[in-house]
Amino acid sequence: MAIAIQVEEGREKRRAALLSVGSAVLLVSLKAFLVVRTGSLGVLSEALHSSLDLIAAIITLLSVRVADQPADERHLYGHGKFENFSAFVETGLLALTALYIIYEAFARLFFRSVHIQPSLTAIFVLLIALLIDITRARALTRVAKKYSSEALEADALHFSTDVWSTIVVIVGIALVWAGEMWHFPSLVYADALAGLAVAAVILWVGARLGRRTMDALLDVAPEGLQQEIARAVAGMDGVLDVDRVRVRRAGNRHFVDATVSVPRTASLEQVHALSDAIEKRIGEIVPSDVMVHAEPRAPQGEHLFEAIRAAAQSLGVAVHDLAAVQQEGQLFIELHLEVDENLSLREAHRQATELEEKIRELRDGPIEVNIHIEPLGRHIATPDAGIGEMKQLSRSIEDFVNSLPAEFDELVNCHDVRARQVEHHIYVSCHCTMKSSLPITQIHDVTAALEDRVKEKFPQIYRVTIHPEPFEEK
Repeated sequence: MAIAIQVEEGREKRRAALLSVGSAVLLVSLKAFLVVRTGSLGVLSEALHSSLDLIAAIITLLSVRVADQPADERHLYGHGKFENFSAFVETGLLALTALYIIYEAFARLFFRSVHIQPSLTAIFVLLIALLIDITRARALTRVAKKYSSEALEADALHFSTDVWSTIVVIVGIALVWAGEMWHFPSLVYADALAGLAVAAVILWVGARLGRRTMDALLDVAPEGLQQEIARAVAGMDGVLDVDRVRVRRAGNRHFVDATVSVPRTASLEQVHALSDAIEKRIGEIVPSDVMVHAEPRAPQGEHLFEAIRAAAQSLGVAVHDLAAVQQEGQLFIELHLEVDENLSLREAHRQATELEEKIRELRDGPIEVNIHIEPLGRHIATPDAGIGEMKQLSRSIEDFVNSLPAEFDELVNCHDVRARQVEHHIYVSCHCTMKSSLPITQIHDVTAALEDRVKEKFPQIYRVTIHPEPFEEK
C-alpha cells in the first residue's frame, strides 16, 4: 500500500514538472516575439526571466525524478537533498537575471536611449502569458503542498513572481504608450523603471527561496518544529524527560532523532512499545523517519523497592518478595534472589554479595540485607504418577478448602484443583474465589495461610500454588 502511494506521488509530481516545462517553453516563445516587436526592457527582462524559468523547470523535473528514488548504499538517507539543491540552483539563476535587468535599466536611464514600440498586440500577448503563469503557479503550488516538495514549491514561486512582474511590465508599456499619445516624454522612462521593479521582485523572492534552501542544505531545523516535538513527547506516559530532539530535512522528508529518559525499571518490551508510540506521535506532527534513543533514569522520588529492582536489573538478576523494616534507625531489607539453577553455591553467593553492595549504596546509614537465594526455574518436567491417584487427591483438597470459609471469611469457594507428581514431588495448584473489594495485601496473607493449611492437612504435598479470583455478584 505504501509503495503504491509513493509511486502515485512520484507520478503526480513528474506530471506537474512536465507541465511546468511545457508552459515555460510557450512563455519564452511569446516573450521573445514581443522583444523583437517592442524593444521593451520590461519585456526583455520578462523574456530572460522566463528563459531561466525554463532552465529551472527542467532542473526541477530532473531533481523530482532523482529525489523520488529510494535510499541505496551510497545515499542512506534517500535522495531528497536533490530537491533542495535544485531550489538552490534556481535561486542563483534568479539572482543573475535580476542583476542583468538592473544593469540594463540603469544603462537606459542614464547612458543611452532605446526606442520602444508599444502596441495592443504586446499587451494582449502579455495578458495571455499572465493567464498561463497564474494557471501554472496554482497547479504547482497545489502539488507542492500536497507532497511537501521543495523543488516544485520553488518552481511555483518562480511563476508567482512572473505574475507580478508581468503586471508591472504591462503597466510600464501602457505608460510609455500613454506618453507618446499624450506627449509626456518623461513617461519613456517607465519601461526602465518597470524593469527595476521586476528585478526587485525577483531579488525579494530569490532571497526568501535562497534562505530556505540553504537552511535545508545545512540541516537547519524548521522553525518551531523541534520545540513542538519536544513538548508532545514530554507529555507522553512513560517519558520522564526529553533530553534532546534533532530535526533535519531532505526534500519533502524529515528525519528526527529523539533522546528521552525512561524509568530504569522499565523492561525492554516496555521501552520498545514506548519507542513505537513516540515514533507514531511524532509522525502525527510531521511525516518523518524517526529514531528514538531511550536513556534509563531514576524517576524523582523513586521508591526504595524500585531502586532495588533497578539495581538487580543492572546485574542481570531477578528479585521478588521484597520486604523492609525500619527499626531504631536501622533499615532491614529482605528479598528473594533468583539465580541460574546450574550455578554452584559459591557463584550464586557472589551474585548475592554484589547485589547487597549495590543496595547499601542506595541510602546513607546502616542497612542490613538478608537475601534468600533460589534457583530460577528453566527445567520443564514430566509427571511421573498415576492419573487416578492424583485426581483423587485433587478432589480431597478441593473438599477440604471448601470447608474453610467459616474460618476464612475472605474465601468464597475453591475450584480447578490440579495435583501432579513430578520427579517424586507433589505439586498442587488451584483457583480460589475471594471477596473482590479486599486489598491485595490481605488476599496475599489469606492465600499464604490457606497454602499452609493444605500442606498441614496433606503433608505429602511439596508445594501449593493458589490463584485468587475476584467474586463477581450476578
